[in-house]
Amino acid sequence: MSDIGGIVDSLEVRFQKLLKKMEDLKQSNQEIQQKLNQAEQIIQHQAQEIRDLKSNFDSIKITNSLLGSDEYKRDTKLKINSLIREIDYCIAQLSD
Repeated sequence: MSDIGGIVDSLEVRFQKLLKKMEDLKQSNQEIQQKLNQAEQIIQHQAQEIRDLKSNFDSIKITNSLLGSDEYKRDTKLKINSLIREIDYCIAQLSD
């Protein structure tokens, strides 16, 4: 009978250790999840910053070409032609 009691006590100790380990893993998982969420927010913020900077850079290129800079004239002409085509398309849609 004492062997059964010893086995039960041993199982109880192992079960308690297992529960403790499971709780530690849950806490660790939550911490990792929080770090992941923070990293995702940082990535989204940086991606938005990159889009804004690209937009600003394009605006600066267009401004430079309009001010007489030969470096980006071709890009500016293509952009203006694209805008004119879009306007023509919109006018044609309104006419129909």
